[in-house]
Amino acid sequence: MKKQHGTDGVVVIKKYANRRLYNTESSSYITLEHLAAMTREGREFKVVDAKTDEDITHNVLTQIIMEAESRGQTMLPVNFLRQLIALYGDSMQAMVPDYLDASMDSFRRNQAQFKTAVEGAFAGSPFAEIAKRNLEMFEAAAQAFKPPVAPAPVAASGKDGEIAALKAELAQLRDKVDKLGE
Repeated sequence: MKKQHGTDGVVVIKKYANRRLYNTESSSYITLEHLAAMTREGREFKVVDAKTDEDITHNVLTQIIMEAESRGQTMLPVNFLRQLIALYGDSMQAMVPDYLDASMDSFRRNQAQFKTAVEGAFAGSPFAEIAKRNLEMFEAAAQAFKPPVAPAPVAASGKDGEIAALKAELAQLRDKVDKLGE
């Protein structure tokens, strides 16, 4: 059977009506756990409905998150979920994905810098083991990524004001994350 990749090297995963997932790169059936591992490894993939060829990657990734959350590996706080649901149908809905994407990218960059700084500061000292445990606790807490609690005040009215408010919120979040990396 011919291996299938997207034009940019993305592995194509076919999902059949019986809910089975077929990895066209390895010519084997896989599970959602395999897709979760591929995601953690940074492997790009696209899940398509085997019958219609419709891209269903978003639905499958959401399913992976739901299964992890139901197993007790909760990362998404209830308040965050409520806020996210409230944004559906809101005039800001179109901006939320880009905002969350940029926030998570910034968070991951600064998390790596913070980890390196803490490890370097305590290397070879009696506090190294304590610092290591504290860092592990920080990483566990940081997994509960939360957006800013209160939105910035809207100076202008309408869409321009909402855009300005989001930009201000994003700037505040970046400042907070940058301070963690210092």
